[in-house]
Order: sequence, then C-alpha cells, then structure tokens
Amino acid sequence: MLDSKLLVIKIGSNVLTQENGLPDLNRMEKLVAQIQELTCRGKKIVLVSSGAVAFGRQAIPLPEKLNPVFKKQIWASTGQIRLINQYQNFFENHNQPVAQILVTKEDFRDRKHFLNMKNCVQALLSQGILPIINENDTVTITELMFTDNDELASLTAAMINADTMVLLTNVDGIFTGNPSEPTSELIEKVASSMPEVSGYISASKSSFGRGGMLTKYAMAKKSADLGIQVIIANGKRDNVLGEFADKTLRCTWFEPQKAKHGAKKWLAHGEHYYVGEVTINEGAKASLTSEVIRSLLPIGISKLEGEFSKGDILLIRDESGHKIGLGRAEYSSKIAGERIGQKNQKALIHYDYLYIFDHD
Repeated sequence: MLDSKLLVIKIGSNVLTQENGLPDLNRMEKLVAQIQELTCRGKKIVLVSSGAVAFGRQAIPLPEKLNPVFKKQIWASTGQIRLINQYQNFFENHNQPVAQILVTKEDFRDRKHFLNMKNCVQALLSQGILPIINENDTVTITELMFTDNDELASLTAAMINADTMVLLTNVDGIFTGNPSEPTSELIEKVASSMPEVSGYISASKSSFGRGGMLTKYAMAKKSADLGIQVIIANGKRDNVLGEFADKTLRCTWFEPQKAKHGAKKWLAHGEHYYVGEVTINEGAKASLTSEVIRSLLPIGISKLEGEFSKGDILLIRDESGHKIGLGRAEYSSKIAGERIGQKNQKALIHYDYLYIFDHD
C-alpha cells in the first residue's frame, strides 16, 4: 500500500445503515473521528457519502402504495438535509468545517462545468474545509443516474487527481466466492498484471445500496488503471481508517498503474455520457492503438453518428462495432461531416484528449 496525500473516501449505505434500515449514528460518529485523525496527519480528504434515503426513511413515514420513485425522491431530498446536518454536528465536535456539493452526471459531461466543479473542491480543500459530495437524487432518477456512489467516487477521484480512493462497504473486500461462505478467501491484492478476478464476484446487490461488488470492482479497476490506488474495505471495522493509515488494514488493494494526464482521467469515465459516435477504418484503428501517440484525423473516419459540438465527448468504434476509446471533439459534427475521409485536415480528436480502452 502506497502513501496517500489526497484521498476520496466513499462510505456506502450499508455502512451507515442498521439492519432495520435506520441510520447508524454510532458508526457515523466513529468514522468522522477517524477521518479527522487522517486530516490531522496532513491528508486532504473528500468524502462521498451515501445514506440520505435511510435518514429520510427514519423521519418521514410514507404510505406503502405510493409510487416507489416518488418515495425515493421524498426520502432522498428530506434525508439529505438530515445526513449533512448530522455530519456537520459530528465534524463540528472536531472544529472541522464541512461543505456540501450535490452533483448529477451532467456535471461531469461538460469539460468546462467539470473544471468549475474541480476548482470549487480544490478551493474548499485549500481553506481546510472538507467537501461532502453526494448525488442529487431528487432530480436524477433514471438514465442520468450514476451507477451508484462508487461511480461518483471514481469520477471525483479522477477529477481532483486524488492518489487514493477508499471504498467502505460491509465486507473486507473482494473474495474468491460469497464472503459469507467459510471457503471464500479475501483477494488482498489486485495487480495490474493479474488475470481478471471479476468472475469470483457475487452479482447480488447490497440490501440498501444500489450497486453490488461488481460495480465496485469495475470502478476500482478503472481508477487503478488511471493511476489511483484503490482500497475496498469494511467500514464497519472499528478502526478501519486508522488501520488504513498504518498500512495494517485487511482489505483488497488495487495496485495503481502510472498516473494518466488530467484530461484522460476525465475522458476515461465518458463511456456513460458521450454525445456522438465515430466509426474509424482499419488504418486509423492501427494508428490509434499503436505505441506511438497519435490524433484522429478525418481521413481515418468512415462514419459519424449523432449531433455534437466542439468539446463534446465522442465514442470511437471500429468497423466491426467494437469500442476502441473516447475523445473530445475539436469541432462540430457539421464540420466533421464535411471533412470525413479527407486528407490534410485538422484532427477531430487531438491525442491529448484521447483515451484508448485497454484491450488486453
């Protein structure tokens, strides 16, 4: 496990929720104290916290037959206030100011908006204020939802160039089978050179969270590929963050690869919110996937789909339909359409804003 200076810590619903579905304030208070201890050790921390629905459910009884989407909106919006107030009270006991940032996927889609958000988080950290980030569940219900807060934590870690992401759940990490079975063993290290381990993972969702361990694994692997070390650990362990700081924690650790350029970190998650698609010919595919870094020129494009503007994220496919990577458009679909297949034209995607998927 490597040293860390700038961390994103994600606390899952199952960590902050008791078996009866109500908030676990005792656990929350202990985690706040541990986060504060890390801050005292000189680490900068951004907190991504689930749990708003549990706080809402505790405070607002709703009729059984009410539309489940409305229920979730009501509990999320009323619970978010209670969740953040509870955090504020606990952190105030340590003289630690906090800020709340509610986001949607749209906030990450636009590069300018993304940079504004990044600047806001960095400004808070520079003043010793701890940002608490959560999804704005009230307005994001279907296609604009994050897979869950693991995805939000991954996006946040990439956005602020964090060196470490800690995902706190209700098990010690990824196991070679169902964690409740005695024959299952904890996978303590996922190295970049290791064969795929997702086959071990139970696909079942957690009882209060939206995502399961498969989502955690996918987001952890993507973050590690971007150069961020990731720890999946049990947030119900009494001194989980203290043990993390001392490097004695029982957990699954993802070994980070060489850190990627900031723009590529933004693009890496763009598969969920690209605007247009570009199909490239075999020559362009060979060029983009070679060891030499190259831009995508119009001569290598065989087809365009969707209307896009300069700055939008594009998905790149080969002529068989396989996904090759993501890039930021240097000009609009209208201009790109006029230049398709032509020589001596400005690149549609500059190599600084090109992210090629790992096809190993």
